Amino acid sequence: MTVRALYVAGQSYDVTGEGYEPKGEVRFQGKAFVECHRALLLEHANILIGCNNAHLLQEEGVWKVIGDPTEGAILSAGHKAGGSKQQLDREMPVHHEIPFGSDRKRASEIRCLGDGRLLAFINGAPDLLLQRCTSLLTGTGIRPITGKDRLEIAAKNTALAAQALRVLGSAFRDLDSASPGLTADEIECDLVFVGLSGLYEPPRPEVREAVAKCGAAGIRVVMITGDHPHTAMAIAHDLGIASGAEVALSGIEVDKLTDDELREQTPHTAVFARVTAAHKLRIIRAWQANKAVVAMTGDGVNDAPAIKGADIGIAMGRSGTEVTKQASDIIITDDNFTSIVAAVEEGRGIYDNIRKTLQYPLAGNTGEVLLMTLCVVIGLPPPLLPIHLLWINLVTDGLPALCLATDPIHSDVMKQAPRHHQERITDRGFLGAMVLTGALTAAVSFAVYFYALNSAAPELARTYAFATLVFSELFRSFGARSEIRPVWQMNLFSNVNLVLVVAVSFSIQVWSHHNAYLAKLLKTSLIPASDCLILLIISAVPRLVLEVIKVLRQGRKASQLE
Repeated sequence: MTVRALYVAGQSYDVTGEGYEPKGEVRFQGKAFVECHRALLLEHANILIGCNNAHLLQEEGVWKVIGDPTEGAILSAGHKAGGSKQQLDREMPVHHEIPFGSDRKRASEIRCLGDGRLLAFINGAPDLLLQRCTSLLTGTGIRPITGKDRLEIAAKNTALAAQALRVLGSAFRDLDSASPGLTADEIECDLVFVGLSGLYEPPRPEVREAVAKCGAAGIRVVMITGDHPHTAMAIAHDLGIASGAEVALSGIEVDKLTDDELREQTPHTAVFARVTAAHKLRIIRAWQANKAVVAMTGDGVNDAPAIKGADIGIAMGRSGTEVTKQASDIIITDDNFTSIVAAVEEGRGIYDNIRKTLQYPLAGNTGEVLLMTLCVVIGLPPPLLPIHLLWINLVTDGLPALCLATDPIHSDVMKQAPRHHQERITDRGFLGAMVLTGALTAAVSFAVYFYALNSAAPELARTYAFATLVFSELFRSFGARSEIRPVWQMNLFSNVNLVLVVAVSFSIQVWSHHNAYLAKLLKTSLIPASDCLILLIISAVPRLVLEVIKVLRQGRKASQLE
């Protein structure tokens, strides 16, 4: 965060330098400011430094801030404008302070003067601070503030905010020695307005992509901030949070709405600005009243009620207060919005892997049950022996299922619509796919078994049925990686473990039909290689049918989108 602009006594200044390093200069009309501006800039600098609890330090050549980032930025700007924290603390020691409040949107620090009087420095939201000012610092001294002055300051505030700058107003007030007993409202009145500071906090480059990824995933990103509406909208447009002719809804406007009106307005509002803790909680509840699952992020104490009231409370690990962390469900250790999006992507991928890991063996078991049941009903000999069922469940189903559980997350996972929070993992689609897959597998296995029974001994027919079922299951493991994408749209080697397991299982199964020891162990018959090849081709039929169904679904979905 860096102060880029200052506005003092009707004059605009640019501030050079990046980050928290207190090196740079204040420029007037592209050049270094002239001597006549020094006194006015020093008045502003003293307030920026004097109402400030941050400290700047250099570690390994990098300047860092201890304390609030906003205070660190204005502290650095105060030094660039000619101020000195050490000198100010020596000449005007701190008497007491009134910390920043989310409702007041300002902070004050009272300092002692040498003659026993006190001086209050105040920094806060310009529009609210201006309401408490009765005087104005000008190039010729202090004079009563006029309506025209207020309009000019408000216009400058809006202009800076429209440039995506967070704007901070500065003012002061002389107090007598009896003032320490006064309340915050009694101190923060009849102020002398000094100037504005425009702070720029560039969004991380990856945030725009993260917001776009949220949109594709059906996740609505909403900005709730205490900043000026114009600042918030400029940032929201830049990041893709807001688009078109959307406008920010301010806290004052929220107060005028009933709960029902706010509920109706919320889905059409991307930015809420100049809000308090109470407003945030109302906004959360309005979204929930619209049947939305709400995740709320924040770091300050004033965010805690909304974080607690949200379905998923997310606190910042670095800048977050302990109160906020305690109220949250999740803590983001790097304070990065993209980490939240990455967590959603990871969660969706894990869910898909759990689903496919369950569906794959259950569909296989369904095929086995259907095959056995059909043969029993018809009166045929059992097509599978206990050792066959054990082999299928342990090797053919078990090992590929473990590989599916660690299947890499595909990028398409963030292009799918969110699931309903009450949706069961074994929904109609899950059960339908399970039954269809099992029926296809059972059908080809039964066809092979029934054909072999008419031309061979039951032991050989059982071997054919067993081999067909195993081959079908192994073929199906590749297609089980996705319920949407056909096999040829997936990178086969993105899950190397699955490829190895299937290759080894195929090899062992084929070998068992040519090796007397394995054939005895699995109670199968030896069959020629040509028969194995025919069984492989037949076993691929269920997978082919399922892939054709995926293609047809893709085509139907594409036509619906058109």
